[in-house]
Amino acid sequence: MARIFITGGTGCIGASTVQQLLLCENVEQLLVVTRSSNPRILHLWLGKALDRRVELTAADIGDAEAIQQLLTEFQPTHIIHLGALQSPACDTDPRQGMLVNVEGTLNLFQAAARLATPLKRFVFASSAAVYGKRSIYPGATVPEDVTLAPPNLYGVWKVAGEHLAALFHEKTGVPVVSLRLNTTYGPGRDQGRTSAPTVALKSIALGAHEGRVIPYRMPYGGRENYHYVQDVGAHFAGAALLPFNGIANLNIKGRTIEVSEFLQIASTVAHEMGIGDYCDLGVAEDATANLFVCDLEDAAVETTFPGLPRTEIQTGIEESLSIFRQQAAAGSLTLPSSVL
Repeated sequence: MARIFITGGTGCIGASTVQQLLLCENVEQLLVVTRSSNPRILHLWLGKALDRRVELTAADIGDAEAIQQLLTEFQPTHIIHLGALQSPACDTDPRQGMLVNVEGTLNLFQAAARLATPLKRFVFASSAAVYGKRSIYPGATVPEDVTLAPPNLYGVWKVAGEHLAALFHEKTGVPVVSLRLNTTYGPGRDQGRTSAPTVALKSIALGAHEGRVIPYRMPYGGRENYHYVQDVGAHFAGAALLPFNGIANLNIKGRTIEVSEFLQIASTVAHEMGIGDYCDLGVAEDATANLFVCDLEDAAVETTFPGLPRTEIQTGIEESLSIFRQQAAAGSLTLPSSVL
């Protein structure tokens, strides 16, 4: 039976990962560790009553002693490390970003190495931010073995995390998987630069509920690689529990299209759902180019963990809008103040 220690488990990806893990009968208990222990997004996927196998606790991964104590008491069989500060927070406060994203990751690896019973698996949430600009990779897709050239501090620290993962694997022999992902969209996504596509969808749903158009303009344009949030959760759950030995850095499955095409699909779906009159989406006149790489090659993750999902963008948008409309009706759907 699996006892899984998961950091960042109340965030967008974390909550979806928890939901996917609970679908597995061999999961005995989940210890969800976050700074706030706010279960709001977990309730989105799990309902008002959390599964009895889920335990929440507030802790800072930057506190090495606290993390060591939690691991020693819980004695996990698996760790999924999702907790991190995202790009805007890292840019605003680089020292705090490094404390959480590098030192916090180091604390977790060191504590895991001291466990009396070795882990069965460690899964690390890396990022496509480890790659450089799309223009430096000439191929049709970007595989995992290309030169890494992160465009910002967040990416630099994810590269550091992957190196820490490799050292941990070399020292302990514990199988380690680092998953690299781009733009996650869908219910629960409300932080980070690439939350913009989700904000666009929320503006349609909230506008439809309030009977008014809420215009939204994307702050960046160009090509973008999209992952539906439930697919991402399924990748992390699969990387933790499906058969695997060794160490791997893997791109997760997604779809790359133009930002403008994503917005057009959103408009089409909104019209099909009868709320197209409340759709006013576009790319801002002063939009910058998308900072992150796209066209991720994902053959390796299919070979390593066959059958993980890749939801079509139209389907992901439709499911997202349906949930956002329910949230709007319940009074729980919010938008950034800059949009309203």
